[in-house]
Amino acid sequence: MPESVLITGGAGFIGRHLSAELLRRGYHVRVLDSLIEQVHGNGKGGHTGGAEALPPEVEFQAGDVRDGDAVARALRGIDRVVHLAAEVGVGQSMYAVERYVSVNDCGTAVLFQQLIEAPVKRVVVASSMSIYGEGLYRTADGGTAEEVVRRLRRPGEPWDPLDAQGQPMRPIPTPETKRPALASVYALTKYMQERLTLTLAPAYGMEGVALRLWNAYGPGQALSNPYTGVLAIFAARLLNGQPPMIFEDGEQRRDFVHVEDVAQAFALALEHPAAAGQVYNVGSGEDRTVREVAQLLARAMGREAIEPEVTGQARLGDIRHCIADIGKIRRELGYAPRRDFAEGLAELAAWVAEQQAIDRVAEARRELEARGLVA
Repeated sequence: MPESVLITGGAGFIGRHLSAELLRRGYHVRVLDSLIEQVHGNGKGGHTGGAEALPPEVEFQAGDVRDGDAVARALRGIDRVVHLAAEVGVGQSMYAVERYVSVNDCGTAVLFQQLIEAPVKRVVVASSMSIYGEGLYRTADGGTAEEVVRRLRRPGEPWDPLDAQGQPMRPIPTPETKRPALASVYALTKYMQERLTLTLAPAYGMEGVALRLWNAYGPGQALSNPYTGVLAIFAARLLNGQPPMIFEDGEQRRDFVHVEDVAQAFALALEHPAAAGQVYNVGSGEDRTVREVAQLLARAMGREAIEPEVTGQARLGDIRHCIADIGKIRRELGYAPRRDFAEGLAELAAWVAEQQAIDRVAEARRELEARGLVA
């Protein structure tokens, strides 16, 4: 009999691609998802859809990860678990505090409470690059700076962090050995998910793995969710003839990784013997400025005349630079990003052209401003 994998939150963007990948590898796949409106919508365009968007071979169960009875039912006959169920969004987490802590941390606690009674072979949890805070930097004298903390920027000051001598520092790839610097409620909750998994799994005879994901993109993202990945947010704006809205000066650097490569990483983390007890970065190994990415997407969508709107404002909890060092997952699990960024953008643009999107970015910005979370 094929092994069975439960994916919590598996009806979302990453979960659907991972389901397809695991089916190709011969697994039976079960999904537990509560289908929240912010992600899946209410029948209108621009969202990821519901259970009907999953591959037909997937067994779907509706339920909240905080509901112990629903989780217990979902775990029956399961061999391995991928834990994706989470509220996602740095900005929103800074005011929807109870909701983020409840879903992300209490939900993980409920999952493990049930796993104590029905243990599985391995649990892989989706963590986030946000737990690093600022990434690793090179100082002007050639040293490295690990504990970079951004202070409130005064008008006219540079956006990039400065070293102790007041010299600008250069971002360099961030390895898993960098100590966490938790700058948002979202980052706090993702780190808690990691630690619960890596602490409780071995205590009860299971194997735990945590994947720290960078910025995933690809067809199927929730275009009408203003707290989803930045490429989906930009795409929704461009589709509606509006400029992508970029905070700060647009020169902040990020790693964008195709969702199919993310699915590959999860499959390897589920299967590879070396993964047990480990933490891995998952990215593409390439970094770009946010402004450059907005311009490339506009070109791919045939909207190159629409220039990004650079706000010059900062959101509380945001980081300046964080670049993925993916050497560990390459060496230990054989992970190799396969999707070219230009091809991935063209694919995303073709998919977006067939969608509808409700642009809620301005609404989300007003919410943050009203709460004093934008300066």
